[in-house]
Amino acid sequence: MDAILSWLFSSEEQELYILDCMAYFMDFMAACTFVSLLFQNVPYGRYASSNYGFPVNVKFAWFVQELPSLLLPLCLVLWTSSSKTSLLPNQLLIAMFLCHYVQRTLIYPFLIRGGKATPFASFALALVFCIYNGYMQVRYLSHYAEYPADWVTQPRFIIGSALWLVGWLMNIHSDHILRSLRKPGETGYKIPRGGMFEYVSGANFLGEVTEWAGFALAGHSAHSSAFSIFTTVVLANRAVAHHKWYLAKFEDYPKSRKALIPFLF
Repeated sequence: MDAILSWLFSSEEQELYILDCMAYFMDFMAACTFVSLLFQNVPYGRYASSNYGFPVNVKFAWFVQELPSLLLPLCLVLWTSSSKTSLLPNQLLIAMFLCHYVQRTLIYPFLIRGGKATPFASFALALVFCIYNGYMQVRYLSHYAEYPADWVTQPRFIIGSALWLVGWLMNIHSDHILRSLRKPGETGYKIPRGGMFEYVSGANFLGEVTEWAGFALAGHSAHSSAFSIFTTVVLANRAVAHHKWYLAKFEDYPKSRKALIPFLF
């Protein structure tokens, strides 16, 4: 891996500059995505459309598209001169990232029950994003990110880590509730109940938004912040779309529920 990176970048200064540019470009893409999602929903799941390419099996799509966010970081940590991985703040932040993608890659796809096929365009874009973000996050954390010696005891790291953990658990629990709505062989939709679904229609999305907001707070970098912003833009749109869809489909849908933020939005 070091040989590949040396071929791609003439110096560490150049690579760090590219990593910074990648973060700012992700911010720009978040703004563009926000505008585009005002006119259409992200085309996968219940909003899948043949206009976005041939269908890809949903389990296969989730596994393959998320895999780079697990494999690429592992390669960067294990097979490059990752000078910062001996430092506790960097270790913990990398562990947060990998913990999410171990679950998302090796567990979540194989628990899916039913589920509509993913259009190829959505699958391809997710794959590219995971390659892009996996490299950006973990290369920065493993080789460039510098934190004070007492960083893990500072409030922003402690609060951020707590938010990450709460969000991660909320996301996993909400996914479990959604899976449990369908018995083996069933493909229809039902009203989710329990957990944070008592307060919002997009409890699983709220979990992931909270998770990466905590990661951004604990990591305190342009790279982690860009990831959090992009995730929030995409998942907030999806939560609003789900909320409207539920209200239109189910006459008895709880009117007190919000889309993403309990009691507010």
